[in-house]
Amino acid sequence: MHSNHLLLEEPIRMASILEPSKASFSASACLKAGMSVARFDFSWGDAEYHQETLENLKAAIKTTKKLCAVMLDTVGPELQVVNRSEKAITLKADDKVILTPDKGQEATSEVLPINFAGLSKAVKNGDTIFIGQYLFTGSETTSVWLEVDEVKSKNVVCVIKNSATLAGSLFTLHASQIHIDLPTLSDKDKQVISTWGVQNKIDFISLSYTRHAEDVREARQLLSKLGDLSQTQIFAKIENVEGLTHFDEILQEADGIILSRGNLGIDLPPEKVFLFQKSAVYKCNMAGKPAVVTRVVDSMTDNLRPTRAEATDVANAVLDGCDAILLGAETLRGLYPIETISIVGKICAEAEKVSNQDQYFKKTVKYVGEPMSHLESIASSAVRAAIKVKASVIICFTSSGRAARLIAKYRPTMPVLSVVIPRLKTNQLKWSFTGAFEARQSLIVRGLFPLLADPRHAADSTNATNESVLKVALDHGKASGVIKSHDRIVVCQKVGDASVVKIIELED
Repeated sequence: MHSNHLLLEEPIRMASILEPSKASFSASACLKAGMSVARFDFSWGDAEYHQETLENLKAAIKTTKKLCAVMLDTVGPELQVVNRSEKAITLKADDKVILTPDKGQEATSEVLPINFAGLSKAVKNGDTIFIGQYLFTGSETTSVWLEVDEVKSKNVVCVIKNSATLAGSLFTLHASQIHIDLPTLSDKDKQVISTWGVQNKIDFISLSYTRHAEDVREARQLLSKLGDLSQTQIFAKIENVEGLTHFDEILQEADGIILSRGNLGIDLPPEKVFLFQKSAVYKCNMAGKPAVVTRVVDSMTDNLRPTRAEATDVANAVLDGCDAILLGAETLRGLYPIETISIVGKICAEAEKVSNQDQYFKKTVKYVGEPMSHLESIASSAVRAAIKVKASVIICFTSSGRAARLIAKYRPTMPVLSVVIPRLKTNQLKWSFTGAFEARQSLIVRGLFPLLADPRHAADSTNATNESVLKVALDHGKASGVIKSHDRIVVCQKVGDASVVKIIELED
């Protein structure tokens, strides 16, 4: 049971054009291969299209009995070239092309209409602009690099630096190291979150192009007014130098970070990308917040095997401390989505086997320092006890999920079963149980395996009830093969006002 999680673009993009049975089979195959979070990218398709994909996923969750969280990816201030005819556009090196805000124009090799009227004010001669489907596969035949030659009124004339063919209805445009004066949460994003997001009780928001801590605060304020979505976690997507500059403040506000290496690889010199990744992941680890890395096996969009460099890159992301791998083009429009998930999962598992968790534990304890908070102390003690007695698993009873996430922060060598105890809540009109959000949100944290307890075992229940929940957790551990006879188990739970860490030795 390895503990790196795979986030994916929509679980098999073809779902909407397949028969329902085949569509749910495809999503089932993704879940069985290792998908734990499905990302719905609203840069593409409408709400109805995404709903159909989500219904396929829900059907697959029922048939496979595998938990999966839902992430809504906002569009944000994304610059796009609109190609309504969808004809392939061939651009030749040393020719010129005009970027125009006149969206009524047809996209051709001479003129590309864009969705942002302010580009001519934002750029100057010599600036670099990149255009590509699914922003930069790294292939110089499907992405184009432009240099601004002159600004003519609202149009930007560019010299084409490499020959390429752009195919599809939409291409992303990225102006390197240029501030784009558009809101991080667009009106369209707010509308989608308030309708599709509320209807589907989304677990995560991927906040595209987060540039300041205020962006996260604004998104949080929106969610707080949307009922159940007040529990939705916000993952800040760092895509440019502006986001990097304010990384520390953004990390304080966000629930997790997505390092969008496709865009960052353009904004940063290539030789600096690895350094930023290591530094950002380390900061996330020390803050106990999940770090997600993107763009790892681009070549598998068209090939059955990753390159050697890509396989090494995935392993290094795990060794650096990342919590999840986000697959994009490989599962969005790739030819081998299931094989991609499976191979990336195997690489993660191998890297987990050799990661030095003992050193990591010491480093984290040292970083947190003294005096520790009550919860940090309990979490680190549970991990220390589990390491000392060579426990096969740590079982943590939690209602908010916070205690389990803190245990995972100390990267124990064994899996953490996060037993989410439902809480009873009321709005004076009806009673309901919380817990499903917290269980699904655990799926993005490295090493955490959630289990939702029976609602009859509410969080303020007696010790006797806790014992019956523990039995359910132990049975689950045995069934999944992580707990065997005579194993030692470390249990972390609250008893009244006190937090208790205890060691159990199984007899059979």
